[in-house]
Amino acid sequence: MSAWNDRARAILPGGVNSPVRAWNGVGGEPVPLVSASGAKVTDADGRAYVDLVGSWGPAILGHAFPSVIEAVREAAGRGLSFGATSPGEVELAERIRDRYAPARKVRLVSTGTEATMTALRLARGATGRDVIVKFAGCYHGHSDALLVAAGSGLATAGVPDSAGVPAGAAADTLVVPYGDADALRAVFAERGPGIAAVITEAAPANMGVVRPPVGFNALIAQLCTAHGSVFIVDEVLTGFRAGPSGWWGVERDEAIAAGQVPWEPDLVTFGKVIGGGLPVAALAGRADLMDYLAPVGPVYQAGTLSGNPVAVAAGIATLEALTPEVHARVASTADAVRVGASEALSAAGVTHSVGRAGTLFSVFLGLDAPPRDFAEVSGQDTAAYASMFHALHEAGVYLPPSAFEAWFVSAAHSRDDADAVVDAIAAWAQR
Repeated sequence: MSAWNDRARAILPGGVNSPVRAWNGVGGEPVPLVSASGAKVTDADGRAYVDLVGSWGPAILGHAFPSVIEAVREAAGRGLSFGATSPGEVELAERIRDRYAPARKVRLVSTGTEATMTALRLARGATGRDVIVKFAGCYHGHSDALLVAAGSGLATAGVPDSAGVPAGAAADTLVVPYGDADALRAVFAERGPGIAAVITEAAPANMGVVRPPVGFNALIAQLCTAHGSVFIVDEVLTGFRAGPSGWWGVERDEAIAAGQVPWEPDLVTFGKVIGGGLPVAALAGRADLMDYLAPVGPVYQAGTLSGNPVAVAAGIATLEALTPEVHARVASTADAVRVGASEALSAAGVTHSVGRAGTLFSVFLGLDAPPRDFAEVSGQDTAAYASMFHALHEAGVYLPPSAFEAWFVSAAHSRDDADAVVDAIAAWAQR
């Protein structure tokens, strides 16, 4: 593996094309993967692992799912890119709308970062305001306005969290502690007339999985409506993964069961699952807002490869295969791994908690209760996670190489796969 890593570092900054692929959070040398099938990935030495990364979410059916591969082959045979609208773009957009009612109109793009960046521009263009409110620990891609860190106090003007981001680009971004209803109300009381949008992950999964406090998303929706701001929900990770209609669908069903009116986002972003492993993302939402986008409206957005015919074919085939039965199987496997891991850690006396949102979950070592915000997440034992990561890797289980990530299972994971993960965790815990 070292020869591969040497070659990678010589030509790729840090040896990777995305920082999450590096093993900086756990130490050691990353292994290059050369193939994937079902619930397994295989490295350059031919060693297979039970995969709990799933390409960071898209592989919900399992890797190389036959009908998705066949759809890609057929689409590629018709041409790789047209530079014009194709029927597949329309069909994928319709399938998104049919599963997610607030997605009344859809604009396809190529990446989640592009979708959230466009959502901010659209909100500012439609409202004529500049201020964006985000939450500490929520990640929405690497566009300048969203790469900011939380400061002290109730809500502070954003400070760039990356070199190369001008202070001015972050100056209109306010960061609020996640889940803090009082802080959010206070921000609106002070800055309401200037707030263009509030953006949040539907259920945070980029600081590890943190379940939203009951009623928090509904509160954001209420405050945005009262102040004329746009409510942007980022479902790039959770969309069609947390449940059949994303995390919004989970909370919709809970609200209806409780006799309440469900909240709705004004705009929503998707990625990951809707491309089935190929680069497709989307911005969707209220028709009147979406019609501010060019060529109908004054907010410009464009992309040569947006709605690429091969990528949308993979997305269509993935959503077509995501039946209620498949979603139920993914949920059952997620529960088996989540519960089994927790029981194994408890039996060995390892302090831990599990954060869960639908089928997404994270194991937090060193915390005796599920964290509620980024400050609590930051108190976990990352050194213990690194130890567990390497022990499981040796046992043939591929975990996310960071304690701040979600764990993903797929419909291809068998009970034997789940048991292998739990057994490896138990062996580490009892070391």
